[in-house]
Amino acid sequence: MLNVRMNRIIFSIFAISFLLIGCVSKEETTERMYRALENVVKAEEVFEEQQEPLVKLEKKEKEIYDRIMDLGIKQHYEIVKLTDEALSIIEQRRDHLQKEIDSINDSKIEFKQVEDIKNEIDDTEQKKKASELIEIMRNRYKVHNQLTKEYRSALENDKELYLMLKNESVSYEQLEEHVTNLNTIYQMVYDANEKFNSLTVQYNEKKLEFYKESGLKLEND
Repeated sequence: MLNVRMNRIIFSIFAISFLLIGCVSKEETTERMYRALENVVKAEEVFEEQQEPLVKLEKKEKEIYDRIMDLGIKQHYEIVKLTDEALSIIEQRRDHLQKEIDSINDSKIEFKQVEDIKNEIDDTEQKKKASELIEIMRNRYKVHNQLTKEYRSALENDKELYLMLKNESVSYEQLEEHVTNLNTIYQMVYDANEKFNSLTVQYNEKKLEFYKESGLKLEND
């Protein structure tokens, strides 16, 4: 039960005004690239919306788990009530995770346009920046796949833990082994999340570099 908050890509349309420099064909390509990149951000809005409710649910579930641990064996009825509540929260977390995955998949579809437009760029430095941007995003998508895989595993093991707690005959050794395994899984979730956030920061920085190289004028320049 680890609180996780994932980072997001920046919606630059509110942060910059652009002045395109050069020939008409260059301007057209740059404008298309700009729109494509910002469409990627729009596609991830649903992803961003899942983060706060996920954290709140994780925190609530952790509080329930702590309450269960404070109860004695003779209070089995209360334990069952709390485990049922925790199991319901797990399903809510699963729903939010699926919405997040769907949003990232929409982002991948939009980002394919970025990859296509990159091939039309003639300027060497612009093309280099675009290639670097694309490589970072590909890695980001790859890490998110790993993150969701680990998170799903954590949810399944959370569920198993609460089902074990409902069983009056479960031994302390069984619970201890399961909790140890669960902690290992959540450490992998944490590590993947940290890597995802780092790549998101790199992507945002590289996107701004590409905009500057393309002749986009930042308002705070």
